[in-house]
Amino acid sequence: MEYIFEILRYDPPQDKSPYFQEFLYSTEESKSVLEALMNIRNEQDCTLSFRYSCREAICGSCGMVINGKFDLACRTMVESLESDRIIIEPMPNLKIQKDLVVDMEPFWEALHKIEPFLHPQKEILERGHRIEEEEMEKILQYINCILCGCCYSVCPVVSRDERYLGPAALAKLYRLVKDPRDKRPFSNWSRVNTEGGAWGCDTIFKCNEVCPKDVRPADGIEALRRKLVVEKIKRILRLNK
Repeated sequence: MEYIFEILRYDPPQDKSPYFQEFLYSTEESKSVLEALMNIRNEQDCTLSFRYSCREAICGSCGMVINGKFDLACRTMVESLESDRIIIEPMPNLKIQKDLVVDMEPFWEALHKIEPFLHPQKEILERGHRIEEEEMEKILQYINCILCGCCYSVCPVVSRDERYLGPAALAKLYRLVKDPRDKRPFSNWSRVNTEGGAWGCDTIFKCNEVCPKDVRPADGIEALRRKLVVEKIKRILRLNK
């Protein structure tokens, strides 16, 4: 099979604006988009830049837009695209560093703000911090996040409001505060009770559509909103007693 890859190219120090470059790619074997890109780089243009690592849809490094769809290049098979013209673009909402490589720093900053780790209780338990299976099942959906950034890149709120933490960070926060081992105070996680946090989401559910691991971040944001309201009501009732 022969394919035409149209790849967005942009090197900020040298190019005035992004442009598409065509590459003719032939293969007799079943190839992933990532493998095709590696072949193009190795055999046709060694300056082509893109990220990848595990090549097994675990690390999330190779997120990009393939024929208009957000996905991981390593798990997208060329023949599954049902077209001999394949358009490859970097993820939007993030500054292009070179070609398909984008600056993930805003995504990591948002994640850092929610303190993405368990806050255990102060006393050390002899048998460790154990969790029941049924409790684990409630948060397993959100544990599957591989931090690829696809949800952040497709989010219309992120594109217009730099304050917004984005779907991945908010869903991760819900995963943590729902975990019975997490003992962070309400004052810590209620900081997302803002338009730049839990209430900024437009509930368009694009993040659910593009997530390669079916995390459904919008579900976590909705659940986080409910938890914020419930906790706030509990505190008001305690004050009025």
